[in-house]
Amino acid sequence: MDRRDVAGLVRTVNRPGAAGPVGRWVAGRFDRPAPANYPWILVGLLWCVSFLNSADRAILNSVKPLLRDAFAISDIQLGLVDTVFFWTYAVCAFLFGRIGDSVRRRNMIVFGLVFWSTATGLMPIATGFAMLLAMRTLVAVGESTYYPTATALISAWQSPARRSRALAIHQTAVFAGGGIGGWAAGRLADLHGWWMPFLVFSGLGFVVLVVLLGKLRDDAPSRTPQAQAHPSEPAEPLRMVLRNPAALLLCAVFFLATAAYSAVLNWSNTYAHDVLKLDLADSALVGPVMITTAGFCSVLVGGWLADVLAARNPLGRITVLTLGLTVAATFLLPFPWARSATMVGAMLFATSFGKGLFDGCIYAAMHDVMPDAARATAAGLMTMMGFIGAGIATVALPAIATLTGLAAGFGMMAGLYLLAVLLLLAGRPVVRRVLQQG
Repeated sequence: MDRRDVAGLVRTVNRPGAAGPVGRWVAGRFDRPAPANYPWILVGLLWCVSFLNSADRAILNSVKPLLRDAFAISDIQLGLVDTVFFWTYAVCAFLFGRIGDSVRRRNMIVFGLVFWSTATGLMPIATGFAMLLAMRTLVAVGESTYYPTATALISAWQSPARRSRALAIHQTAVFAGGGIGGWAAGRLADLHGWWMPFLVFSGLGFVVLVVLLGKLRDDAPSRTPQAQAHPSEPAEPLRMVLRNPAALLLCAVFFLATAAYSAVLNWSNTYAHDVLKLDLADSALVGPVMITTAGFCSVLVGGWLADVLAARNPLGRITVLTLGLTVAATFLLPFPWARSATMVGAMLFATSFGKGLFDGCIYAAMHDVMPDAARATAAGLMTMMGFIGAGIATVALPAIATLTGLAAGFGMMAGLYLLAVLLLLAGRPVVRRVLQQG
């Protein structure tokens, strides 16, 4: 088969009338038009995928004390595992986001689910620090395929007036997966050993895959031919992002906010276990479950409020981003003075409620300032910046804790939130100008 044969096959597969189940599967097209409520069916389908994406990521946090004992490794080494995960995720999220603007987004999501579910299921074969690091890196590669592509696909199906709410509902899966997944992983690890939650959640990934194969579509009406008119010019979407000052501003803000949030989330289990002397399941309840429950509730509020304010003022979503991070900083700053599990849980809930308001509209804000043809690339770049920040903060926090203790380190993370607030306030004229030009 020469290049002309391959080109002919590609044209056949991507032709709207492509015959055969394989052609329709690859193209993401179906025999019948999508039902009127398919944009919300899509949100439900991707909610399940996002839940597993977040739950698989949360397993390690719940079993860190057991891994520390099983492999005789330090908190710094565990922090390094997190950092390598985040940085691998960061680079790959950008690369896969760029690819997501050039290929069928449906196929990217399916590929990622298979990849990270398989990698998660292989985690129990790790016998030491090096293998743990390597296997976790593979999980990061698989998970990085999902979020930029999924949010771009949701935005393609949703009207701008409902975009924040749709993405906010999808975002609740991140909190549900982190909270429920973290608690379930802790319980399974307490009962059966550190390896059991990896096997259970890997199996759930393949269950969701079966549903996804028959329902996930990539033929949104808003995906116009112009959006994919130049697949042979891979640099074009990236140039569009790099020339957009509002997009770069949001990337910087996401870097700071994700760094602060991830450091607290990833070490709250260990703080509750080591300082408050709770078991793994109860540590998850005080830490990740409180954090993710607050986010689950407030992300919906943030999405709704952002749509309401954006209908009245083009900077409405920027206002909600600023409000959310202000609340997050206000309640995290006094964390060093929390002395009981109740106080710790309450502060983590309050600061995460603010972060959830931010999460409810950050991707919608990015999609507002970028056209559909570059949204996955923009989301990938923003995700990359966020996870680079998460990697730095997650390994820096235990290092800081050797001098100040984890509680004081948590309080210091509030400074990152405050810096992000200042950037948002200073950048409002820039965002307004970009929106007016668009």
